[in-house]
Amino acid sequence: MWGLVGGSTLVVGAVLGLVHDWSSRVIGLVMAFGAGVLIASVAYELVDDAAHAGTFGATAAGLAVGSLTFFVGDVLIERAGAKDRKLSTAPAAGAAAASGTALALGALLDGIPESAAIGVTFLEGGAPSLAFIAAVALSNLPEGLSSSTGMRAAGHSVRSIIGLWVGIALVSGLAAGLGYLFLDGASDDVLAFVMTFAAGAILSMLASTMLPEAAREGGPVIGLVTSAGFFAAVLMDRL
Repeated sequence: MWGLVGGSTLVVGAVLGLVHDWSSRVIGLVMAFGAGVLIASVAYELVDDAAHAGTFGATAAGLAVGSLTFFVGDVLIERAGAKDRKLSTAPAAGAAAASGTALALGALLDGIPESAAIGVTFLEGGAPSLAFIAAVALSNLPEGLSSSTGMRAAGHSVRSIIGLWVGIALVSGLAAGLGYLFLDGASDDVLAFVMTFAAGAILSMLASTMLPEAAREGGPVIGLVTSAGFFAAVLMDRL
């Protein structure tokens, strides 16, 4: 359920992107805020917990493998035609021809680590981490908003766009459930590895897709907005 809550804002963002022509600057600023929230939540809710629960080796290995896995997946998906999946403007000719499968794989690559981490945080803390769930939801909103705007500019139908994001939201809920189910009873080192695997993948996603788009569209002020998002996540963690 909580994974679905985090993923549902993909659909909300997609609808907002389809019903209104948002300026690229607004999308960039929202994306920067969401990125800041997610960076803080990765640090506080994933890496910090993993470092205290498991060994340094498990923590470091998870970060390295998660980052490398996202890198390889991102390269393969770029070659499949979904390089500009987060663009809020009309994509280049090659990206405009990207298949629905490539776009779906790109969205899954971006979202599954976040959702699986929601399930793992239940195992580590025994209760939902509302700060991390809010961070995932906030980061998904601008992704759905910018991607749906770009997909519409590329000629995709409203039905196919909404269908794609509904499917991704459902998979997000499933990923969170599977993360909880299959790791129940796992050792501290295994949980530390999985949490930092998700953290490495999320950080790689932020650096390679989300923040570059935010900087391109939002301008120099995105540094301040990202910091504001980071502070908001810290505040949620302390409440």
